[in-house]
Amino acid sequence: MMERLRRFLPDALAGRIILLLVSAIVFANLIGLVILTLEQQRFDRNASIEREIERTAALVPAMETVDAPTRRLIADDASTRFARVRVQNKPMLQESVPDRRSSAFAQQLSDALGRDDVRVSIIDRQQPDANDNFRSRFRAEEVIAITIPLTQRDGRPEWLNVVTRGVKPPPERIDGQLFLTVLILSLLLVLGVSMLIARHLTKPLAELSNAAKAVGRGDRSIRVPEEGPREMRDAARAFNVMQDEIARFDAERVRMLAAVGHDLRTPMTSLRIRAEMVDEDEQRDAMVRILDEMTVMADGLVSYAQKGEDTEPFGRIDLGSLVRQLCEDRGVKCTAPEGIEVKARRVGLGRAVGNLIDNAIRYGGSASVSLTRDDTSAFVAIDDEGPGIPTESLESVFQPFVRGDNSRSLSTGGTGLGLSIARTIIVAHRGQVTLENREQGGLRATATIPLGPPK
Repeated sequence: MMERLRRFLPDALAGRIILLLVSAIVFANLIGLVILTLEQQRFDRNASIEREIERTAALVPAMETVDAPTRRLIADDASTRFARVRVQNKPMLQESVPDRRSSAFAQQLSDALGRDDVRVSIIDRQQPDANDNFRSRFRAEEVIAITIPLTQRDGRPEWLNVVTRGVKPPPERIDGQLFLTVLILSLLLVLGVSMLIARHLTKPLAELSNAAKAVGRGDRSIRVPEEGPREMRDAARAFNVMQDEIARFDAERVRMLAAVGHDLRTPMTSLRIRAEMVDEDEQRDAMVRILDEMTVMADGLVSYAQKGEDTEPFGRIDLGSLVRQLCEDRGVKCTAPEGIEVKARRVGLGRAVGNLIDNAIRYGGSASVSLTRDDTSAFVAIDDEGPGIPTESLESVFQPFVRGDNSRSLSTGGTGLGLSIARTIIVAHRGQVTLENREQGGLRATATIPLGPPK
């Protein structure tokens, strides 16, 4: 049941805040309507009692000044369809009923008459009604019995006995149009206020969310303004402290990589000199191209340590040409049409896709590469014919120094960094890398690269 209710809840925090406030104002208005109705009923009941007190208080002085026959005439004239007034030789009540309503009525009437020999009894009983409907079943009549001794006339004691049988007047109906108008105005006011509150509360959350996405893309410089409610300030402060810690860790790692890159320059320069002495043009060009790429990588490590960023610029590249070149260098089958351009770092993206192809060759024995696209992204799929990876390990193999299980032969070597490096580079291009086991056997690695420029 709770799961069904959750499906109807707004997904955004702002929507939930607005729903909560609107529900609260509707509920408050309904409670107010109930209280107003009850108060109106209480007011009507008190008004009815006060009318009876005033009528009885006016009758007694009038009867005290006339003879017995006139008293009876006054009583007959005072009787109505709902009240019976009699002057009799016997009291209808010997004493007042000791309940709260009867005692209060007797006290008020005594105060009005200036005497303390008033006896009152008030009871509620179901009203017989010829109209047999739901509403009439819950209507009741309030019966008030009053006995007051009168001054003796002709040597005989007499009592004024009054029985009122007034049906409780139904409460005046609440003006539905007025109530709806007030409710709608209240809702509009609450909606306006709640939207301002929700915007004020969710703006820091949105900034924190955007900052977290930027961190996922490798941005270590972004910080969140420490403003808003105390909880949001605490969250922003914790995020900024985390960023500082990660930045220090990255700085140490980058310094180590920079040292490695610096030390690689000398042997690569020596290798390039030797490569240029090779007589066969095709072989020489391939060796020089690879050494140039290695030099870019080594220079990038050093520059990253010095400037905190990769120096290789983004540019429009023909992804098909890059994929075909990578496949040709490794001697694998390739289907890569021309005309698919992306904005990327050529060397970095080539390294990422090359790592995926090398992984397929090393662990799957072979590789087959295909390049496709849709309206927003390009997809490089690398299939192998190896044993695949257990489903529960498809995500963990992207962690540094993690390889597949033992079914992927240990004799193939490798340090478990290829997939980690590939994912890091492609995520920096706002893309992603996924792995899945193919139904016909083997593993498929898919690199998704957006066609638009990265933010």
